[in-house]
Amino acid sequence: MKLAALMTAAAVTLATALPAAAEKLSLNQISAYLNDLQSAQGAFTQINGDGSISTGTIYIKRPGRVRFEYNPPEQALVMANSGQVVILDRKLGGAPESYPLSQTPLSIILARNVNLGQADMVQGLTYDGTATTVVAQDPKRPEYGSIEMKFTDGPVELRQWIIKDSSGSLTTVVLGDLNRTEVSNALFDVHAEMANNGR
Repeated sequence: MKLAALMTAAAVTLATALPAAAEKLSLNQISAYLNDLQSAQGAFTQINGDGSISTGTIYIKRPGRVRFEYNPPEQALVMANSGQVVILDRKLGGAPESYPLSQTPLSIILARNVNLGQADMVQGLTYDGTATTVVAQDPKRPEYGSIEMKFTDGPVELRQWIIKDSSGSLTTVVLGDLNRTEVSNALFDVHAEMANNGR
């Protein structure tokens, strides 16, 4: 019930945020928007594959950097920097999990130059009258999964993404308004975070 209620609320929030006369976006418009999104932060709600729900603040600094700061009671911290994704568990401690950013569909959003028009990048482009949805994957690494991104128009905004990993598990992230502000590089310092948590 909690998951259904959240999805309904997310849909209502998205609908009320839409402009009155939305238009289907082209791949060039979406690529230009992502390339222009250099530094931003905003609230997010994450729906995990097991149905659990988390909230927090996302910090983006392209290229290649993102930070998911989860609200309590969650104590995880997910960061991407220097081509690596690092997951820190502040509760359990120990060595963080780490794997290449290139092995995640999120690398498409964080690339230095986003070009969704390149061959075999986009698997689907649809429009439901209110938002444009793009399904994309790295054509060189299709085995690493795909990302489904939802964009609204007037102005162009990224509202949601769903990541499908190599095992078929889905993770949905619903974004609040992204505030285009200068995000400090210190937020993506993995070594400093490890030191702060006694590792």
